[in-house]
Amino acid sequence: MLGKVLTVAAILSLATLSIAANQQTKPANQPTATPVGSATAVNAFQIDDTHSCALFRVQHAGASQFWGRINGVSGTFTIADDVTKMAFAVDIAVESLDTGEPKLDGHLKSADFFNSNEFPKLTFKSTSAKKGLNGLVEVAGDLTMHGVTKPITAMIEVTGMADKGMGERGGVEAIFTVKRSDFGMNYGVEKGMVGDAVKVIVGLEGVKAKG
Repeated sequence: MLGKVLTVAAILSLATLSIAANQQTKPANQPTATPVGSATAVNAFQIDDTHSCALFRVQHAGASQFWGRINGVSGTFTIADDVTKMAFAVDIAVESLDTGEPKLDGHLKSADFFNSNEFPKLTFKSTSAKKGLNGLVEVAGDLTMHGVTKPITAMIEVTGMADKGMGERGGVEAIFTVKRSDFGMNYGVEKGMVGDAVKVIVGLEGVKAKG
């Protein structure tokens, strides 16, 4: 009987030692690990006008879709991990309009259309940005054209960010459609010789701002 008692006592003693050992090897009251947050990356870029332009498309004579280009693009934009922090301030010089036909360029710069003497540039300043469909960013802002300012929404695609030996660069492409009559540009609208709806594509490449 005494032997059985000793055996049971030995087993209990070994169990107690085992529990104590396990308690020493496991950290006591360890909190659940939480990821360490990092600051959201916001990259500011100065527009490189050599590699940026605005394209516009409008129906002509009820037939073709005619394309033109405006080369002088300047300003700044940001690309951010948090798309709500993306921002744009873009100027487009009307005098740099280029259709490949000087006579037509002169007409488009005249008072019938852009009236470049009185209104030498188009401007866009963003007011907000949010996630859109298919990876695009929906950017709202104010477009000033022909002396009139109207709110528009552009769909923005981030086309890339890299450093290929020309400094850190970023690129975006914006697409939106406006009615030129909303901006007081009515030539040809009534008879349908020149369409009212104008599709605009703006391709921007920027050099990362220092500082």
